Amino acid sequence: MLSFFWLRCLLKMVKENIVVPEEILSFCCNGLQGSTSPPRAREPGEREEAPGAMASPSPTGNPTEVQMSQLVLPCHTNHRGELSTGQLLKWIDTAACLSAERHAGCPCVTASMDDIYFEHTISQPYINPPGQRDGRNGVCVGQVVNIKAKVNRAFNSSMEVGIQVSYEDLCSGKHRSICKAYATFVAQGPSGSKVKLKPLTPQTEEEKIEHSIAAERRRMRLVHKDTLKDLLTRSPRETELETRDGSAAVPAEKTRVESVELVLPPHANHQGNTFGGQIMAWMENVATIAASRLCHAHPTLRAIEMFHFRGPSQVGDRLVLKAIVNNAFKNSMEVGVCAEAYGQEMSVSRRHINSAFMTFVVLDQEGRPRTLPMVAPEPGDGVRRYREASARKKIRLDRKYVVSCKQTEVPLSVPWDQSNKVYLSYNNVSALKTLVAKANWALAREKEKVRMYTLEEDKFLSFRIEMSVCIAAGRAFSLLSDLRRRHEWDSHYASAELVQQVDDDDMIYHVVSQTLSHENKPQDFVILASRRKPCSKGDPYVVAFRSVTLPTHPASASFTRGETLCSGFCIWPESEETSKVAYYNQATPGYLNYVTTNVAGLSSNFCATFEACEKFLLKNKEDLIVRLQDL
Repeated sequence: MLSFFWLRCLLKMVKENIVVPEEILSFCCNGLQGSTSPPRAREPGEREEAPGAMASPSPTGNPTEVQMSQLVLPCHTNHRGELSTGQLLKWIDTAACLSAERHAGCPCVTASMDDIYFEHTISQPYINPPGQRDGRNGVCVGQVVNIKAKVNRAFNSSMEVGIQVSYEDLCSGKHRSICKAYATFVAQGPSGSKVKLKPLTPQTEEEKIEHSIAAERRRMRLVHKDTLKDLLTRSPRETELETRDGSAAVPAEKTRVESVELVLPPHANHQGNTFGGQIMAWMENVATIAASRLCHAHPTLRAIEMFHFRGPSQVGDRLVLKAIVNNAFKNSMEVGVCAEAYGQEMSVSRRHINSAFMTFVVLDQEGRPRTLPMVAPEPGDGVRRYREASARKKIRLDRKYVVSCKQTEVPLSVPWDQSNKVYLSYNNVSALKTLVAKANWALAREKEKVRMYTLEEDKFLSFRIEMSVCIAAGRAFSLLSDLRRRHEWDSHYASAELVQQVDDDDMIYHVVSQTLSHENKPQDFVILASRRKPCSKGDPYVVAFRSVTLPTHPASASFTRGETLCSGFCIWPESEETSKVAYYNQATPGYLNYVTTNVAGLSSNFCATFEACEKFLLKNKEDLIVRLQDL
């Protein structure tokens, strides 16, 4: 401990206005913290450990899983005494990086952070519950933030890391979820070269589901820009400004923020680049200021739309952070924020290194969103940002409805349009992949080469029929993905008309069944068929089906409109000329009558249909080869 001698000397020097040498001051401060020895020098690139931090490997046995627990201290909070979002983003990025590097075995950098929706906001205004003098709904000092991160799937040189964030109140023992996120990391070798990653083998049912769906999330990231452009092309170009509560629109320029940060060694990661979590924290800070300038209140962050890291920055760089309110809706606003970097020389052009869009709300004392003033965009880029914000809001709502809802909460038939086509396709394929990865399938019947399995859970009865066929997987995939030929082997199909070719991988069909409904009328379906080729070795070919609604094909009095929630084919190559073909269906009460009849009675009709499918594949595989050669 610091002796009274040194303490008296220090006080005397201060009273007599004597400059205290830095070495003595450092020694005394260390002594006050309970150490008589100088602090240990950190190794080059070693990151300073935050107070209250604890990161450990997972007890579940997953080698990539990292669990981090952070005690919220005063230095982690904002002006309201609640955990700042910027600090949380730092912790999320750190935990995800540790998980990625555990799998890669080498340094990794953040490439992107997917959309983050805060299920329970970490920062809210003070709300006084009845009988309490002061209450907070946010994460406060003394509470614990628990972060779990693990690699879901490794691709070539990138990998997806899934992150779950929750907090616990140590006094009450209550736990609440804060958010979920997916981050993409890239493994880097010497001199920044990319490293080829080893494949990840999932073990549990949950890991198998996440591993399978990770390929769909990757696909969705890659087409996001095209989805936005397509929606903007189809939306009217006129921008109408309105007023709310008689107030005039606020010029967007009044919300503009520009701030500069000097990247210092504490801001760097173990590779000397600026820590991604620090950049995200700085971006959140300027975005909050921009939002506050519109509403003249303290806003609450509700969602973040994908941080995209375009390039690195290093210690000594100057980071210019810009933010502006792009659009204000009735109860929410979108703030666009970007980060640019430059060195000591101003003459060198700035490098665009990151961008994101953040959605804020302003809550009243009861925790309800307040009505916000309108924004008047500047001509040119301002109008473009205004229109893009409206398009992004529609995409967010469609995505949240289609992707985020639990399966039991989503109607069987979801309306289809251009804005949600990517997410409907994602949901269609992901639902089938989730069903494929389920455990506890029970063998119900086996007849020669055909095996039938059933799975009972909650309100659904699912079945799987599989067999090996002497046909290349790619050829079987081409034949089975065309519903117009389904009637050639499935006697329950009368016809299937292609009503819309969405793209190369998604088609919408109007299907008429030969099976009569309880109204003694044939059933018809409007079905979205989504095709996927294998993303990597070991993946199956996938053909997924689900019901959608189209304005051009409403329900007709001539048919009973049927619906299917999840069905389709998975085809695994067994050799160059042999494949395992499996058909899955999640049966619901409104689905085809023959499904429930045959599953309940284990009728041979299922086996006969699948045997007819095998004959169809064998008969047409040579014709397919000839057609492909003619192309």
